[in-house]
Formats: sequence, C-alpha cells, structure tokens
Amino acid sequence: MAQAGTIPVAQNVPDLGYRVVPDIFTLPEGVNTGPCSAVAVRGNGNILIFTRSEHALMEFNPKGMYLRSLGRGVFDNPHGLRLDAEDNIWVTDTVAHIVVKMNAEGRILMVLGVKGRATDWHQAGHLRCFDEPNDIAFGPKGEVYITQGHGKGESRALKFDKDGNFLTTWGGEGRGQGEFNQPHAVIVDRKGLVYIADRSNQRIQVFDADGKYLREKQHPGTPCGLAWCSDEKHIMMAHGHTGRIMKLDMELNLLAATGGQGKGPNCYGEAHYLALDAQDNIYVADTLNWNVQKLVKA
Repeated sequence: MAQAGTIPVAQNVPDLGYRVVPDIFTLPEGVNTGPCSAVAVRGNGNILIFTRSEHALMEFNPKGMYLRSLGRGVFDNPHGLRLDAEDNIWVTDTVAHIVVKMNAEGRILMVLGVKGRATDWHQAGHLRCFDEPNDIAFGPKGEVYITQGHGKGESRALKFDKDGNFLTTWGGEGRGQGEFNQPHAVIVDRKGLVYIADRSNQRIQVFDADGKYLREKQHPGTPCGLAWCSDEKHIMMAHGHTGRIMKLDMELNLLAATGGQGKGPNCYGEAHYLALDAQDNIYVADTLNWNVQKLVKA
C-alpha cells in the first residue's frame, strides 16, 4: 500500500473487497488520454472518459475497446461528466465556464453559461453564468444542480429546471453551515436531497432541494468525487489525494475503503471522479496519473 504522506487517511477500516483489472482500455495508435478528469457509464455499459487532451470525450465498449471521440475542439479544461435519465451527456469546463448538454451521439443540445465569461449574469441580464463550474447532478423531476468554484471562482451551488432556466443559488465562500470552499461533486437522492463534497472544507454537506442546510459529515483529506451504488442506499467517494476509494452509508459514515497514493494498481495521484456500472464495478478517473482504473468485486 502506498504511503499516505501528510494527508489524513482513515485507519482500521474494513477493506472494500475489490481488485484491479489492469489496462482495460485500448486506444488507436498515436492517441493518448491526457489527464483523466471524469468517467461515466452509459445504460448500454459503454464507458465515457472526459480527458484533457485533443480527444476530449472518449467512448469505449464494456471491454475497454475504443469506439469514438466526441466534442473535439469544444472544451478548454474538461472537468465534470454525468449522464441524465435519458442518457444525455452533461459536462463542465472550469476554464471556459460552461456546462454543456449533448445527446448520445455528441450533438450539443444546450449550453449553460457563456464561454470564456466568469461572472454571475450575462451583460444583458437574461442568462445565468458560472465561475468555474465543477459538477452536475439531477433531481427527481429533472432539475439540474451545478456546483462551481474550483480555485478563483466563488464557491456556490446553482439550481436550474430541466429546460435550463435558472431557479436559485446558495452558498458562498466560508466554513460555516451552507458555505463552501470548492464544492467539487454533487449527487441527489431519490427524495431530492442534495449531497455536496465540499472539498477544501474536508466535508460532505446535505441540503434539501432548495438549498436549505440539513447536516454534514467531516471527511479529512480532499473529498472529490461522489457516485451512487446500484442500490442507491450507499455512496462511493473518490477521496482525492489520499488515493482512497470509500463506501459510505446514507448518514455519510465510512463503511469500507480501498486504494492509496502512488503510481501502481489501485493507487492514485488524485482520485478525482468515479462512476459505477450496474454490477457496481468502479471506474476511477485520475488527473495526475492520466488514467482510469477499473475495480471489480474480488
């Protein structure tokens, strides 16, 4: 197991019970991924990888064979990637300050924000904009939740309806209840509760559908990515620079973990975002080691 250095790592935690499937992704000759920011699994089992390279959004079949690239030339700094209930692809770009919705074939259906403009509102006052959007999640009625603020941008959560109309926002910089310091990941449960990985505050906060603070749980380190397990009663967390993949219950208690810091199998430079397939196999995107690792139940 890689050494944890100075980053806090939970001790005496049961092993998650997964093993690594090495080098499952095949690429065309001369093509590389670059830093892998996010990953998602489609309804048909195909895997999407969002990567900071010429081939920004790559699709692979369930066995890891390269199929195609989408969104070439569109993005400046790929960051978050999610699929909605209709298998549409949603991505965020923290440098272009936009959120993009694409259909399954990669055709752009909607753009939220204005490319290259980090602000609250368009100068005409009719469009809500972003300052470093990080991640996306979807409510039971198709509501769209977006977290923003990756470094210089103001840390906030924003809510839109399914058609992209702005509804509300909450947060702001700080350490208090309902405030954020890099709200990095967001997921929504069946009841519409919103879970946000408040990365630099080293915690997960929970809100109702309109942003009312409910509770929080500390997770020392850099909680980066959140994803639901197939039962939607457990959460898998990518714990950033600790390199730990952690399973949480609905109260955000730590149940089990695997992984560590390093360069080898099941070791990570930065476990940035993660996704699970229907069998709860885990795919972990690593921005520093430039790869996506697949973990399967041992």
